Amino acid sequence: MTEGIPPRLLIAIGGNATHPEGIRGTPAEQFEVGARLATTLLPLMELNTELVLTHGNGPVAGKILMRNAIARDRVTPMSLDVCGGHSQGGIGYVLMQSFENALRRAGVAREVVYMLTQVVVDADDPAFDNPTKPIGYFYDEEEARALTQEMGWEMREDSGRGWRHVVPSPEPRHIVETAMIGTAAAAGAVVIAGGGGGIPVVRDAEGDLHGVEAVIDKDRTSVLMANLLGIDDLMILTPVPRVAIDFGKPTQRPLEQVTLSEIRRHRADGQFPPGSMGPKIDAAITFLENGGKRVLIGRIEDALAMLKGEAGTSVTADDLA
Repeated sequence: MTEGIPPRLLIAIGGNATHPEGIRGTPAEQFEVGARLATTLLPLMELNTELVLTHGNGPVAGKILMRNAIARDRVTPMSLDVCGGHSQGGIGYVLMQSFENALRRAGVAREVVYMLTQVVVDADDPAFDNPTKPIGYFYDEEEARALTQEMGWEMREDSGRGWRHVVPSPEPRHIVETAMIGTAAAAGAVVIAGGGGGIPVVRDAEGDLHGVEAVIDKDRTSVLMANLLGIDDLMILTPVPRVAIDFGKPTQRPLEQVTLSEIRRHRADGQFPPGSMGPKIDAAITFLENGGKRVLIGRIEDALAMLKGEAGTSVTADDLA
């Protein structure tokens, strides 16, 4: 193995990487964003590394839900699990075409596969009794009351900014398509899966799958997928170049290389708030506690440099320190 370059890698991309703030989201804009993403990730796709990518879908899913709300009197609204499938298909189409074009222009004979992904959750997960995950757009109070009455949405006021649809966010327990994702990656394809955290489903007493109205955290699904596939290296891409302690204070200090024990201590000291880096740090710790070897956190444009130890934050299992 080339120094730092792993034989197998899972990369988790945020929803804003596929649909940045400030764009209208026209097809042309989405393909332009996809082309930039493909160009940025091309150096990784050119490596002889099994590659699985996951992605967020928040901005796109929010627009799908808004269409549901606006057109509800003329077009039958879809359930949240079906909306999740719609977002996976739409984003997957843009990414597949963009990645295939970039690989072809570079002369790289590598296929791209998008795997629609179902993620099994526990029907008795406590999250179903207390929906807390805000999704989609802000509404005023009158609109919120109408949506609750007509569509059954649970709406909550959000810090004076308006009202938002909140849904349960259960823990992912299993990924239905794990074997197929692993097979496609082992065959050399760039595999994109787990979009938006996957479509949440439950199994009934007969073993049949059914979609449920929930949203699964994308980073938790990414961690589960990497652990199930036995992938040792996980890359979590963010807008910031490195994880930092004392963030926003004069004493702010970026972290370059830390161990699992060290990052646990920083978390116990309250360094990573829930609304900031907290969920990504929690995901990194879970991944390493379940057999992972290394987590890299940093910007998408630094992806290759992170693999070489030249950028980002590297969190390693204690036995590798």
